[in-house]
Amino acid sequence: MDFFSKSFIPTTKETPKGAEAKSHILSVRAGMLFTPSAGIYSYLPLGYKVLRRIENIIRERMNLAGAQEIFMSALQPLEIWQVTGRDQTLADVMIKFKDRRGRNLCLGPTHEEMITEIAKKYVSSYKQLPFTLYQIQTKFRDELRPRHGLMRGCEFMMKDAYSFDADQDGLDKSYDIMFNAYNDIFSECGLDFISTSADSGAMGGSVSHEFMVCAEIGEDVMFRCLDCNSYLRQPGTCSSCGAKLEECRMIEVGHVFKLGTKYSSLQGAVFLDAKGVQQTLIMGCYGIGVSRLVSAIIETNCDDSGIIWPKSVAPYAATVVVLDDSLIPQATALALELKKYGLDVLIDDRKESAGRKFNDALLIGNPYTLVFGKSFKNSEKIELEDRRTKEKMSLSQEELLNFLKKSYNV
Repeated sequence: MDFFSKSFIPTTKETPKGAEAKSHILSVRAGMLFTPSAGIYSYLPLGYKVLRRIENIIRERMNLAGAQEIFMSALQPLEIWQVTGRDQTLADVMIKFKDRRGRNLCLGPTHEEMITEIAKKYVSSYKQLPFTLYQIQTKFRDELRPRHGLMRGCEFMMKDAYSFDADQDGLDKSYDIMFNAYNDIFSECGLDFISTSADSGAMGGSVSHEFMVCAEIGEDVMFRCLDCNSYLRQPGTCSSCGAKLEECRMIEVGHVFKLGTKYSSLQGAVFLDAKGVQQTLIMGCYGIGVSRLVSAIIETNCDDSGIIWPKSVAPYAATVVVLDDSLIPQATALALELKKYGLDVLIDDRKESAGRKFNDALLIGNPYTLVFGKSFKNSEKIELEDRRTKEKMSLSQEELLNFLKKSYNV
């Protein structure tokens, strides 16, 4: 439970200068982000709450899939990138420099080389395999054209996981486990997404799949059949039903790769098999743009009034709008009762107009708005509005508690 009057939530009516994407505009207007320079963002309390909720969904699903969390350094010696040649492949986006000792370093745009060095150091036997390690960490890329807010920044949060297996069959199993975990993650985040085979690009490997969300600001193009809701990479007619395809912009939110031995062979990451024969580690790589998910969710969950958060990632379960200061104790009592069931709410106790309070509630986009006003004074009824459906109800406190407990399955 938080009180708006004591919270740092700097909402604004003005559209931020240079912002074009709905997600960028709304996240700044809702007081979620501060932008000191293009492509660089600071998360304010509301934005950080959402980011943490997304991280927790990812972390829970990764742990259930048997992956173990680590945290690698953002600073990396450039020499390990020179071994794989990716110091040249990614030269345009790598942030490189020398420290006071003259060492050539970079801020990691990704961590395949670093994780391979870790496996090289500590894995020597097939008995240690298989395993999957993951982290949720900041990446740095010197983007030529940072744009659309968190969609493409110079500093961003990413979940990257890496599997290590003794053979191809093992990699296939690890890949399937991660693929299924990704389906669960994006579903729980409230996204309407697709998965499609993709080019492995600079990452390398034999097989890869992208997880994508249809949105106006998407940088990838696919073609959608409205009749059977299938997606293809080439224009023309649908191979399933023959209907004409329509162009659809897509946001990539996740990418998984069967890397094979691309990195382990170059970096000398080997182990002894059951017969004592030296073999090269077989790797997979699995990435999710954590901060990008914030933008993707807003892009596909908003209206002219503001954000419409899915319940799983919303900063609060509800915004409690108090229209009479004398009702703050009753609103607080309700919030404390909801807290018992793990439901956190934002109480708008500010000395602002009713219009400002309602507009901010819509802008911030918590799933429900609860109103303590005339109805409560007259009949102890709390007005509830569903942010997504616009449905309104007038409920007693007991009815409201039961409704929210059922809505959140608590």
